[in-house]
Amino acid sequence: MSQQPVVAVLGLGAMGHAFATNLIKKGFTTRVWNRTASRGDDLVKAGAQRGLTPRETAEGADVVITMLSDGKTSLEVYQGDNGLLAGLKQGGIIAQMGTLGVDATESLIVLIKEQRPDVVFFDAPVSGTKAPAEQAQIVVLASGDREAGAAVEPVFAAISKATKWLGEAGRASKMKLVVNAWLIAMMEGIAESTQLAEELGFTPDDLWDVLDGGPLAAPYIKGKMAMFKSGDYTPQMQLTWALKDINLAIDAGSKLELPVMKRISETWQAAVDGGYGDQDLAVVYRYLGSR
Repeated sequence: MSQQPVVAVLGLGAMGHAFATNLIKKGFTTRVWNRTASRGDDLVKAGAQRGLTPRETAEGADVVITMLSDGKTSLEVYQGDNGLLAGLKQGGIIAQMGTLGVDATESLIVLIKEQRPDVVFFDAPVSGTKAPAEQAQIVVLASGDREAGAAVEPVFAAISKATKWLGEAGRASKMKLVVNAWLIAMMEGIAESTQLAEELGFTPDDLWDVLDGGPLAAPYIKGKMAMFKSGDYTPQMQLTWALKDINLAIDAGSKLELPVMKRISETWQAAVDGGYGDQDLAVVYRYLGSR
């Protein structure tokens, strides 16, 4: 494609909003939709075109990004007279970029094959949270027919620092569950380890000073430890969504034991039930300290 594709972004939560912002900054004609329309007000001021329905927003787009909370919501947005599938042009491209899990992703793949076999579908969740998304520093985990949907590549390049191609559609969502399970295990591990350090007379700074410069000094962990110190848990990834993701991972690995994941799920469910769900997942450190 000689010109930049026209892109529609459906779902303007923290990540979808960041995607749309970066596309506008990089000169893409960008269309936006969100159930709470006001979420896109600043994007419209910056030059985006707002659609009233998913169908209207998808009309005229070469690539539609969906960044929605779960599989049920995604199916609702894709289907029906006002759904995106009713509006997307012949041979259009869809990039589903949310963390929906294995079953919901497969349902979307089947739906598109049945209702719009002309459409090129990419299963393309991302590795990264709010701040990296705003800086176009996330990594796209992409799966689908790369050759048939070449127009998606400049879109991914505009919103990320790299794209990892993983094969046929559906494989990326599986890998995203693995990546998020590791991230969540790290989060629980550093929260508990920091509490142990304090119990034994060390500060979080003492712990980081020992880790710093070595193979265990993950930058992600440094940022979460800063939250422990400041008490500011402004969400990069809400605990509620992290709990959803670990439960999706457990469901996907239903034939395995996964004892650590299951225990984290129980603990984080209790934290969400205790009112911590809308804060950053690092708030598990505060929750554990309150018990």
